[in-house]
Amino acid sequence: MTSSMTHGSTLRDTPLLEIDPLLDDPGIRIIVCCGAGGVGKTTTAAALGVRAAERGRRAVVLTIDPARRLAQSMGIDLLDNTPRRVDGIEGDGELHAMMLDMKRTFDEIVEAHADPSRSRAILENPFYQSLSAGFAGTQEYMAMEKLGQLRARDEWDLIIVDTPPSRSALDFLDAPKRLGSFLDGKFIRLLMAPAKMGGRAGMKFLNVGMSMMTGTLGKLLGGQLLRDVQTFVAAMDTMFGGFRTRADATYRLLQAPGTAFLVVAAPERDALREAAYFVERLAAEEMPLAGLVLNRVHGSGAARLSAERALAAAENLDEDGIVDQEAGKAVGRGSTGSSPTPSAVEPDSESDQPSAPPTSQLTAGLLRLHAERMQVLSREQRMRDRFTALHPEVAVAEVAALPGDVHDLAGLRAIGDKLAGGALPAGDA
Repeated sequence: MTSSMTHGSTLRDTPLLEIDPLLDDPGIRIIVCCGAGGVGKTTTAAALGVRAAERGRRAVVLTIDPARRLAQSMGIDLLDNTPRRVDGIEGDGELHAMMLDMKRTFDEIVEAHADPSRSRAILENPFYQSLSAGFAGTQEYMAMEKLGQLRARDEWDLIIVDTPPSRSALDFLDAPKRLGSFLDGKFIRLLMAPAKMGGRAGMKFLNVGMSMMTGTLGKLLGGQLLRDVQTFVAAMDTMFGGFRTRADATYRLLQAPGTAFLVVAAPERDALREAAYFVERLAAEEMPLAGLVLNRVHGSGAARLSAERALAAAENLDEDGIVDQEAGKAVGRGSTGSSPTPSAVEPDSESDQPSAPPTSQLTAGLLRLHAERMQVLSREQRMRDRFTALHPEVAVAEVAALPGDVHDLAGLRAIGDKLAGGALPAGDA
């Protein structure tokens, strides 16, 4: 069976992910793009935003860490924690874009839920500064906080979220619960105990109750850290319940019918393995999955010519070329057996250029390049088939590999067009 036949069979058997009906559905208010790092997740989110806006939606794209080229492709030199309008959108809709500023988002929460004096005490606290800048899970938690803020403003009818690049799949789902549990958990309450009990009794309680947990940390960082943490906890005490409440509310928002998850992957083993995990985890968490976006898929305009046949043809041409060269040498020597004439060996003048390779050599080279391309296609098809065998119910849209980076709105439109095309025909390049 040829590669093209295999590809066609796969396309018929796999549900097609229809992007435009998803973008046009007024009931869909949030689209979450998730997947492993380096698979084009951020570019996909931006392309969806452009296409949604140009189809009439008032959309905002929340990116986590876009490449500078991607920010510039939306005509914005600097993306920050404030949504900024993207110029150049055609049609009746609007597009805004922003990049998550993790620390600034945390600061906004503090400023919104504490009076000025307490807010200042929290923001200046060394432990808070460390927590807000790089505590494990903070970026994922703040991405969900920002999503909740954008949804509560009700200023956009579609929010597209580019999830953080996480080492562990779906950390952005776990982090709100983990951080909420930490800020509202036994550890924090234990730290609060000395302040609430007061005096030596409180410190004695702290020393006894936390000696196991903080002994090593105290040796490494000293007692100042514990004092900073206690000060932080005392200032934040009234806010802890709010973290848990908002985390739970955002989690329910992600499970709501108005949310759609798109798993983004490349046709590579590790990326599709991660995608399979994402699909299974989303199902376990009862999150609404719209489908899989498969980026950077290769195609060929001559898919009927297999790699094996191309290599065989190239070898035949090479053999013919050797025969031709030997025959040419024999003719050059002449029938008398005398030495070749000087003109047969040396150029007539310094201006003469070496002759171009015979057409057969060029053709053989092109056939080998085609064979390599077909081997890539075959490998990608095997990866896709494994995924669809495990998850035949998941709708798939394929996006052809581009020759270069996206650097403008036209490039994002092109990706949107490919997304809306759904699947890559076997004859596309």
